[in-house]
Amino acid sequence: MTRGDEAAAGSGRWLDRLHAWSGQHPARPAPMSRREPIIQRLIAPLALLVVAATIICGVLGLVLADEADNRLDAEHRRALRGAIEALQAGSSERSRIEPASIRVLEHVSGLKDLRFESDPPDAGRDVQFLIDGNGRIIGWFSWEAERPATALMLRLLPLAMLIAAGLLGFAGLAMWQLNRLGFMLARSEQTVHKLAHADPITGVSNQHHLLETLDDALAGRSGEEVVAFALLDFGGFDDVKDALGRGEEDSLLEEIVDRLRPAVPKGTAIGRLRGEKFGLVIRTNGAEEAGAIAGAARDAASRPYWLDQVVQISANVGLAIAPRDGTKRRELRDRADLALRTARRRGRGLVVAFAAEMEDEYEERSFIKRELSRALATRAFELYYQPIVRADNCAIVGVEALLRWDHPSRGLIPPAVFVRVAEEAGMMEQLGEFVLRRALEDAARWRDLHIAINLSPVQVRDRRFLDLLGSVLADTGIAPSRVVLEITEGVLIDDPEMAKTRLEDLRALGVSLALDDFGAGYSSLSYLQQLPFDKLKIDRRFVAALEQSANAGVIIQAIVALGRALGLSVLIEGVETEEQRVLIRLAGCNEMQGFLFGGPASREDIDNLVTPQAAAKPDRRRGARSMADSFAGPITNGARPP
Repeated sequence: MTRGDEAAAGSGRWLDRLHAWSGQHPARPAPMSRREPIIQRLIAPLALLVVAATIICGVLGLVLADEADNRLDAEHRRALRGAIEALQAGSSERSRIEPASIRVLEHVSGLKDLRFESDPPDAGRDVQFLIDGNGRIIGWFSWEAERPATALMLRLLPLAMLIAAGLLGFAGLAMWQLNRLGFMLARSEQTVHKLAHADPITGVSNQHHLLETLDDALAGRSGEEVVAFALLDFGGFDDVKDALGRGEEDSLLEEIVDRLRPAVPKGTAIGRLRGEKFGLVIRTNGAEEAGAIAGAARDAASRPYWLDQVVQISANVGLAIAPRDGTKRRELRDRADLALRTARRRGRGLVVAFAAEMEDEYEERSFIKRELSRALATRAFELYYQPIVRADNCAIVGVEALLRWDHPSRGLIPPAVFVRVAEEAGMMEQLGEFVLRRALEDAARWRDLHIAINLSPVQVRDRRFLDLLGSVLADTGIAPSRVVLEITEGVLIDDPEMAKTRLEDLRALGVSLALDDFGAGYSSLSYLQQLPFDKLKIDRRFVAALEQSANAGVIIQAIVALGRALGLSVLIEGVETEEQRVLIRLAGCNEMQGFLFGGPASREDIDNLVTPQAAAKPDRRRGARSMADSFAGPITNGARPP
């Protein structure tokens, strides 16, 4: 599981805990207004129930208290009547009641403030009339009516209403808080969902969600429909960072997404995988249509951007199509990545669809990468040296250092194969240091020869190489004027301004600079005018064409004349026959190199070749023949070294 997967899983677990507390199910997000926790849905009914219960209990309490007071009053009346009847039994003709008797009646009946009056009492007091034996009313007993239960209920009712009002207020506050918490929870859920499924800078799907979308598309594919997975990798971001600052990188990513959305059909999923790499999940009716969509995305994203200044980036696309290239996520992803690697190696701005041979090439490169690490650790490389001769007398004036790797099981692996792998794998610093140090150590054996060393574009771009070169020159004691660094045109094309700065810094150390393989690529006169080169090395293909076309000789003569006019020494490589040597000599070049004069050889063989030369210098033709003969047998065994 990747870090992105772990982060998404952790966010999901945290979200599950939030849902468990709120009573929600996490599988299907719902609108915010409908995502209320269970407790929030129950508070309002519970509050209304409490208020209703309070009112009902209050009314019921009052009714029961009134009934209790009525029963108590009836009991008092019965007790008073019984006491009066007992009093009358003792004296039926009694017309007045003594105060002492009233107190007795008051005590027996349980009434308070009992009075006997001959006239009807004032309103507001309960009364019981008294009659004599003839049925005449002789007076009225009155007392202050007491209703203790009702009075108690009336005293408790305000407290009950206050409690009910408090409960209502609490319920309202709780509902407000829960609504607020629910809103915050929904926003938090949206944030967690975004973190788990969306890229925080661009807002498109992140790697985890894009691959889930690819799974869904593959599972839902039907009939003749194809599902394509495209990887887009953008180059030039380092220049944007250097020119505009780190903050503008995010703005550029947002601009890229704004370009991609309208460039692809509706329903195409866009996601950011990592860094400057994006992915597309495309559902179409055919492979050609998928390729056209990927090309449209590349074209849209590669147009210049305006971020306070014009910014230009490049895009390469690797494409894998289901079911042709696989039916599972991992198959499509790996094969789209292989196609993207191929596109990057071939150049810029390319859309490359996966092909079966790419897997074989990838396996081969993986093998080279693994073995290269072991070879670096054990110093399993060797340097061979090819002579460079003067054009006028064929005397050896220098050697070119050539790296060789003799693998135990694969045999001789060409530098063109493993150097590129070393560049891509970040091993060029170690490999380049080995070549530089070994070549300058060996150059100490040949005091009259200069030593030519090929530089990788990675070494030229690396600021640390300048310090390394100075250190190795000091350690070996080699005069910088004896060192020629050969640089290919690829370095100049990528970033001419950077290349100019690096070359000027290198030349400041006293070494010479040669433009290698001139004429083989995008040769430009501006390189020769603006950059501090000392030597021009003409590509071997012009020499090979001498025997096939008369124009080849004219071109060589023109290049030599151009180099001389610019004050450059001119070297022509690939000389293999005496006829070629004569024609090239007539063109006026300064130096030659090729199998006619010797192929790559070990330092011991160069020792044997240089020693006789120091003793006696051969004439031009005889010297060339003798050197060619000496190299043909013991060193190359009749075949060209790789």
